[in-house]
Amino acid sequence: MRILYLLFAVLFLLFQATPGYADLAFADTAECRSQGNFCRAGSCPPTFSASGSCHGGLLKCCSKIIAK
Repeated sequence: MRILYLLFAVLFLLFQATPGYADLAFADTAECRSQGNFCRAGSCPPTFSASGSCHGGLLKCCSKIIAK
């Protein structure tokens, strides 16, 4: 049973080490991040607004709201 916990931990760490490589496949994600914005699955936090999409339309690109 302990080996299953160890195997799960190793697999979890492997998947955590590679998320940046998946971003290269999505042009909208690269464009969002090049503008200094970030991607988010839910709604954007306060003082940020959705300015586009990421990951092929699955996520929102959040940008800072500029006060006028």
